[in-house]
Amino acid sequence: MVQLREITPDNLEAVLALQIAPEQAGYVSDNAHSLAQAYVYHQTAYPFAIFADDAPVGFLMLGYYEARSQYTLWKLMIDRRWQQKGIGREALRLGIAYLRERFGAEEIYTGVVPDNQAAAGLYRSMGFRETGRFENGMLEMKLVCPDSGKD
Repeated sequence: MVQLREITPDNLEAVLALQIAPEQAGYVSDNAHSLAQAYVYHQTAYPFAIFADDAPVGFLMLGYYEARSQYTLWKLMIDRRWQQKGIGREALRLGIAYLRERFGAEEIYTGVVPDNQAAAGLYRSMGFRETGRFENGMLEMKLVCPDSGKD
């Protein structure tokens, strides 16, 4: 069972030890960097440890981008040993539900490095679509949340 859990002193070191596959370097920042961003942007960053049963297997950070009034999927990483098991998909589903339930988000944005086909495919399969905007080396994608009334 996949769960999003608060990052605590009890699981921090395990989250910091998670690693992507070497060929994925450059697609997502390491978890220490992401947690530093979460600290600096603590009012608008929502970091979570991803657990499969009782094992820490990934990191998810959601956020609110005030400059554009957008909810975001900021970071998603699954440890290399736990990839290809549907955990990223379930964590993303839980993250979308969190933004919908806690904030009433109607749209969620993310960015993907253009050659990261695995992430782009996952996001497309969850309903994200390219917006045509390219910023900071990433292609922007947007999810219009089901039942939001937006097209």
